Amino acid sequence: MKKLLLLFMATALVVSCDKDDDTNEPQTKNLTMGIEGLEDLGADYVYEGWIIVNGAPVSTGVFTVDGNGNPSKTSFSVDAETLDQATAYVLSIEPAVDNDPAPATTKLLSGAFAAETATVSITDLVGDFTGASGEFFLRTPTDEDDGMNNGNDQYGIWFGIPGAPPATGLELPILPDGWVYEGWVVGEDGPITTGTFMDPTAQAEDSGNPFSGANPGPPIPGEDFFNNAPTGFTFPLDVRGKTVVISVEPSPDNSPAPFLLKPLVGTSGQETAPTTHALSLNSDSFPTGWVKR
Repeated sequence: MKKLLLLFMATALVVSCDKDDDTNEPQTKNLTMGIEGLEDLGADYVYEGWIIVNGAPVSTGVFTVDGNGNPSKTSFSVDAETLDQATAYVLSIEPAVDNDPAPATTKLLSGAFAAETATVSITDLVGDFTGASGEFFLRTPTDEDDGMNNGNDQYGIWFGIPGAPPATGLELPILPDGWVYEGWVVGEDGPITTGTFMDPTAQAEDSGNPFSGANPGPPIPGEDFFNNAPTGFTFPLDVRGKTVVISVEPSPDNSPAPFLLKPLVGTSGQETAPTTHALSLNSDSFPTGWVKR
């Protein structure tokens, strides 16, 4: 009888300890995500989600996106108490091998929680493109002889309004750290860059003119296409009838191709300067969605 009593007490003690251990284990909740419009970042970068708790970021985990825009994960296990205290959600682009526990400057989407859901967009992090527009003209100033037009203006594109000097022609927000603008001409051979630039409101050259002629370019973003043709392209490049794009690129850049954010898009007509051609808002390129806790 004593042996049975001792066995019962030992069993009760084990069960009691198990219950205490269960009570002390961290409780988690799932954060689910429904975001459309993301793209494959390649092997060197990933997306990472963050919740903002008491003003500080807390990672909810990383994921990738395949070539069809499908995320590798849409549900993330997060400490329940921490998730309940979150006021906002942020999505960033991070190096695949990342030794920095803090978010990178390339923050793409954000949204404040309203009850259990946060609707996310690029507006508060990258910029408000509601009134975005632009103009560009065709001319080859880097190939002119003593200021004389050589009659080959179909081989150059410049973002602005013709003049001496040309005026800026882009209505775009100034980007935060982690992002730059880049111009593109897109034809049957694919996209070719016209260079990157930071401030669309300033009269300043872009990152360089590697394809241009010997003369300096005007103080606006743009490019003449005469020299150093990349593989697959034939120079001089006639830009008439081509699609023209201004993209927003992560810095550092994850790819030599245009990033998914393409706020301005237009088509180059047949007329060269002084005629200008319009760039219009392309908000369909902006990813949107929600997260729920």
